[in-house]
Amino acid sequence: MQLRFITTTYENNIKERVEQCIPFEQDTERENELINLYPQVKYQSFDGFGGALTDSAGYVFSLMNEEQKTEMLKQYFGRDNMKYNMVRIPIDSCDFSVEHYEADSDEQDENFEKFSFERVEKYILPLLDAAEKEYGDKLEIMLSPWSPPVYMKTNGERDHGGKLKEEYRARWAKYICRYIAEYRGRGYLVTRLTMQNEPKAVQPWDSCVYTAAEEKAFIRDYLWPEMVKQNMDDIKIYIWDHNKERAFEWAEKIFDEATSKMIEGVAFHWYSGDHFEALRMIREQFPDKKLMLSEACIEYSKFEADDYLKNAQKYAHDMVGNLNNGMNAFMDWNVLLDEQGGPNHVGNFCDAPFLFDTKNGKLLESNILGHLWHFSHFIEAGATRIGVSNYSDQLEVTAFRNKENIVVVILNRTSEEIPVYLRLKDSVAAITVKANSISSGVIESLNA
Repeated sequence: MQLRFITTTYENNIKERVEQCIPFEQDTERENELINLYPQVKYQSFDGFGGALTDSAGYVFSLMNEEQKTEMLKQYFGRDNMKYNMVRIPIDSCDFSVEHYEADSDEQDENFEKFSFERVEKYILPLLDAAEKEYGDKLEIMLSPWSPPVYMKTNGERDHGGKLKEEYRARWAKYICRYIAEYRGRGYLVTRLTMQNEPKAVQPWDSCVYTAAEEKAFIRDYLWPEMVKQNMDDIKIYIWDHNKERAFEWAEKIFDEATSKMIEGVAFHWYSGDHFEALRMIREQFPDKKLMLSEACIEYSKFEADDYLKNAQKYAHDMVGNLNNGMNAFMDWNVLLDEQGGPNHVGNFCDAPFLFDTKNGKLLESNILGHLWHFSHFIEAGATRIGVSNYSDQLEVTAFRNKENIVVVILNRTSEEIPVYLRLKDSVAAITVKANSISSGVIESLNA
């Protein structure tokens, strides 16, 4: 039995990836420097990885040449690269749109006869079509609204929060279903829906505020009945879609005997910190519900744009913590932005795994991409997380069982090399985890 051990470092911001083949040897009852793998101890299954195809991402994609487009798409959606199998798409505009837009803004158009997909066709669908062509199959789509049309809002605008007017709750449910029907009618695979992006946040961009009670009532009394009526009840609804610090409270307030059958799980973001314990409590209290990270990015308003390695390590740290506390799927934010971290119609610039330098016509790969690769390339859709014990808090570790192998991902955010004996049953493999590195180990053994 051998360990294929792949390590990526970014010393002086230069990417270096090294692969080793390390033999397992008989365990001699070693006690120190161990990371133990327990494939017989099984936790959650994993559904896959993906990213958001926003209007902004589609716009930047339209500026690239064919060679650059192919490079980006192969990295994300290629079956021998990052293997993204799902995408998130906004319903109408969000902050990462070139401008505000709505598919139907006419208050008098109760039957959506003026509903138009023209704006979606401009930037989002070309990117989606190209991604599916590279993937070689349909990608699973999760739709998320940022705001209802202006006429449905209490504040009379898409931005700055506001609430959904009570008299428009039924119509908003129909509007969401009209969006789903448009995608499905064109042959796209819509499988998931979050009810509202960041329902607790009054943002200077497209936003709408709900309490947990209001979100529960909307799903139970309007959205779910409309989806059933239109034969869309196969679509998996996710609540919350906001930061982890209050995810558990919303799960407690929304899940009950009536709503549980309507809702598959809890979507969460990472902008308020780790809060891994919140995920674990949801997993323990609601074991039948799934947990999806539906958005993550490095916000330039919070973090230094040129702190490349630390920003990437934040991603990997969050990924390990989320996985080890029950996460079933990961959906990154924009798959592509320009050199500013936009375009963004309110100047809310962020990082992305790929940036396109529009001034010099160059596609730039970030450290984040290299760190995400160590998870998405090796952890397959359908994999099961397995038990791990780790001797050092300087290392962050998660492990999964695929159909044909076992994968362990190790993050070292320190400036020191750290010795490890990776133990599986009665065998150990001696490895050195490089300073400031991320590594993936693959054990190719069906009998392990």
